[in-house]
Amino acid sequence: MKLVQLNVWAGRLQNQVSDFLHKESPDIICLQEAISFNKKDAAIMRTIENIQADNNLGYAIMAPTFSFKLMEGTASFGNCIISRSPIKKSEVIFTHLEHKSNFDFNEESGNVRNFVHAVINLEGKSCNILTHHGYWIPEHKNGNEETMRQIKQLVDYISNLSGPVILSGDFNLAPDSDSLKILNEKLTNLSLQYRLKTTRTQLTTKTEVCDYIFVNNEVKIQNFTASDELVSDHKALILEFNV
Repeated sequence: MKLVQLNVWAGRLQNQVSDFLHKESPDIICLQEAISFNKKDAAIMRTIENIQADNNLGYAIMAPTFSFKLMEGTASFGNCIISRSPIKKSEVIFTHLEHKSNFDFNEESGNVRNFVHAVINLEGKSCNILTHHGYWIPEHKNGNEETMRQIKQLVDYISNLSGPVILSGDFNLAPDSDSLKILNEKLTNLSLQYRLKTTRTQLTTKTEVCDYIFVNNEVKIQNFTASDELVSDHKALILEFNV
């Protein structure tokens, strides 16, 4: 099985994203900063509807943090899990603020945060796939009391799950931050274990590791890498695994 994790940067590099996913042919895609659009194709961005259609992936759960008017429709922005196999059940949990409709980019905070959990049958097992976009602190990636609270909320939720667990996301936290250490004690941090140097691309001046895939001991790793293909201001993480 193959999973791709990507902060898709609202699909700005839509042709590059399309070509990359065609080549990788993942079974599961975990996205942050994803866009869902309920009307005609939005030519300025790659939406989750585009990604599903392009890659013959029939199932998705979108966890919008906010929605806004776009052309003649409504677009939603947030986290998403797309799957080749059916999603048996799903849940969206907010960790900071709540979903905002008719979002005003000039007036409101975009720091609404949630995580989405999908249960997907893989190789005859019910697997827990989660993705999260972490709370953003403009000045640094070291975390604070608020990121600590949100990570504890996520860890408490995962503690009640049974079976294989894969958690991915752009956590906006450095590998050695106190907030992330709580999660590192619960799951195996592959970005840390494989000693990634950066998960950012040349489209930003930032060079930190802030994107992660975590697994529990019921997930058997075949391969893990950060792709050098330019699809966003973040690198795509690619996990090949069995359960």
